[in-house]
Amino acid sequence: MSSQQTLSLSDRRVLSAWAADCAEHVLPLFEAEAPVDARPRTAIAAARAFARGTIGAAEMILQRGGGKGPRPDVTAAAAAAGRAAGQALATAHMGAHALGAAGYACHAALLAAGDDAMQAWSLEMTWQLAQMSLEVRAALRRLPALGEPGGPLGPGLLSRGPVGDSIRHLQEALTWT
Repeated sequence: MSSQQTLSLSDRRVLSAWAADCAEHVLPLFEAEAPVDARPRTAIAAARAFARGTIGAAEMILQRGGGKGPRPDVTAAAAAAGRAAGQALATAHMGAHALGAAGYACHAALLAAGDDAMQAWSLEMTWQLAQMSLEVRAALRRLPALGEPGGPLGPGLLSRGPVGDSIRHLQEALTWT
């Protein structure tokens, strides 16, 4: 049975491009600490290839299997940036992961900013909203609200803490525009 969070192939392609943009925006945080680890950059490139239609969802799922999880030798900000790339990659199989990419990108910006954390979060959120095309907004509006049962936006890791707060804010902003 298909989840409401899966979305159509065309919606997932549109969201994959936006999710890749969100992840790439904070990628320097990861690459500054782990310059030889190409996994996040490779994930972003694959998300863009899926968005263009040059690879399919099945190939994307196979790419996801090659990761070894978060690196223990990077800061929490760098790890969040890496997770944003992983969520962008996962958008191919379930559109709701695009919100995970955005949420982790906001979390990475917040963690990296130190004393200016809320300003950095606000700037990242504003940037993400500005990158949304009408098609991205429409696809995101088709997703259920954060915390509803079933799928990655149910009562799991993406619905708690700063990542969840960011996703909630993004979903609320979609109702204003």
